Amino acid sequence: MIALVPLFPLAAAAILLSTGRRWRGASAGWLASFAVAASFAVALAELSSLLSKAAPARHVITTLYRWVAVGGFSVDISFRADPLSSVMTLVVSGVGLLIFVYAIGYMRGDPRFPRFFAHMSLFVFFMLVLVTAENFLLLYVGWEGVGLCSYLLIGFWFERPSAAAAAKKAFVVTRIGDTAFLLGILLIWAKVHSLDFEVVFHQAPALAGGTVTAIALLLLGGAVGKSAQLPLSTWLPDAMEGPTPVSALIHAATMVTAGVYLVVRAHAIYAATSAGTEAVALVGLITALYGGLSAIAQDDIKRALAYSTMSQIGFMFFGAGIGAPSLAIFLLVTHAIYKALLFMGAGSVIHGLHDEQDMMKMGGMRRAMPLTGVLWIAGAWAISGIPPFAGFFSKDEIISAASLSGHTVMWGFALVGAVLTAVYAWRATFMTFFGETRVEREPHESPAVMTGPMTLLAIGALLAGLLGLKATGGVLVRFLQPVVGLPPQAGQGLSESGLTVISTVLALVGFVVAWFVYGSGRFDWVALRVRLAGLKRAGMSAFYLDDVYATVIGGPAKLAAAFTAFAIDLRIIDGIVTWMARGVGMAAVYGRRVQSGLVRTYALVFLVGVVGVLWYVAVKI
Repeated sequence: MIALVPLFPLAAAAILLSTGRRWRGASAGWLASFAVAASFAVALAELSSLLSKAAPARHVITTLYRWVAVGGFSVDISFRADPLSSVMTLVVSGVGLLIFVYAIGYMRGDPRFPRFFAHMSLFVFFMLVLVTAENFLLLYVGWEGVGLCSYLLIGFWFERPSAAAAAKKAFVVTRIGDTAFLLGILLIWAKVHSLDFEVVFHQAPALAGGTVTAIALLLLGGAVGKSAQLPLSTWLPDAMEGPTPVSALIHAATMVTAGVYLVVRAHAIYAATSAGTEAVALVGLITALYGGLSAIAQDDIKRALAYSTMSQIGFMFFGAGIGAPSLAIFLLVTHAIYKALLFMGAGSVIHGLHDEQDMMKMGGMRRAMPLTGVLWIAGAWAISGIPPFAGFFSKDEIISAASLSGHTVMWGFALVGAVLTAVYAWRATFMTFFGETRVEREPHESPAVMTGPMTLLAIGALLAGLLGLKATGGVLVRFLQPVVGLPPQAGQGLSESGLTVISTVLALVGFVVAWFVYGSGRFDWVALRVRLAGLKRAGMSAFYLDDVYATVIGGPAKLAAAFTAFAIDLRIIDGIVTWMARGVGMAAVYGRRVQSGLVRTYALVFLVGVVGVLWYVAVKI
């Protein structure tokens, strides 16, 4: 049954790509939405089937056919249904469905409306292949397909030079990580002689320490690229050039979560190397802080959410690296809900303000767009980690697990990240929905086809935390236990409840700071921007990481390309061809002189040739 989940979006994409011009109005959007809804229904049925089995037996492998069989190398088209893939398919198809319905209202009137939903459907298809694959090669097919579709969707409005450039940047930067991932797959085959998860994960503990560490780091390289973690994070903010539904899909339910899924799926490999797990935790924590600081400085509402995503994904990597992969998936689930809500809220504001994205030109939007304002605030409470919303149960669980697992220093920095999360979430809230209006055009509330999915997500942002409620034993954590084990349990030091109180209080501190600066009216935050102009510019440019790459990598690369083009291509390669042509031309010139047309000349040449041959024969004798 699990093999049917990716089939419906693929069918919708094929229909829309082949007959797109025949679809009128919103019918293409509803067809694509129906296909994703069918995938969600099958995923629910698969979940029900898994729950009917005993926990150790909750996995089913469906093999369709032998895909590759060359010598000793063989790979099947196989799909895996287990608790991890079940959770991921529900997130991708469930949140994706709401984004599809929202996009019907947001993209209405676009001349390429059917093509948009064809690409979105193809995107969901590849993501579902990625999370249900039973071997690394099939996972890699979904991995690369997601990258291709992100290029198509980020650059959907390709007539804009900035969108075309952003699409190319995303494609190129993620290819760096993808290359590392491919090398990791090749190393797995070289050492294990199989790409099936069951075989690889069973043999991982028996591999040499250096080998398993190399595999873990190569897989991490791929995950870092897809999930926009440092140092391959620069593509994500520029990806905001795509339509807002694309941003919601990429940031909430699909592409950026692929790296987290890969690390969690390969937890058996990381469990065999402490260096690999520490690298995952360190990359995640640094990115969480970096993304949080960058988000605070943004004026573009979508770019602020982009850096927020980078930071939240960093917390997921951090959770996986400290030995709590189930908590990383829990945060992935809740983040998919409230981040999709926030992106939809941003899209609703942009739609209501006729494509304005600058928060400096907003303010007081809750009066003109009351429903959008209420729903956005629900998402802001959730991402801040304040009870009873979802982020309190998921992100704070990861922060507490850092202390319980003995990562005390990292726990301290993670608390700083929690404060930053609340600050940037409520900064955007107060700048957009509170205070005096700074709008230049009259705003309007979005239609029900857009606010309806947002309302459902707001309910999810409130209730999704119940999946981790300790009173129920942590439903999601227990469900994932057969695949990824349990997170760190209470040990020495502060109790888990004490750690939770600390992180919650600090999240409230971040809220109070944001309110005092941007919402109380007692502080001139515009003047603060002027006084801290240098720091503001650094934050808006994400601390000049793009500039560093342009100087350190781009400059020398362009110089090398220019040298290669002028010295090697023009002078040597083209020079050889040119001189060969000139040599042929000169031979032709002298050849024409020999062909004089005079019989006596030909007879003389013949005589000289005969004499030469006779002389050669005489000398040899």
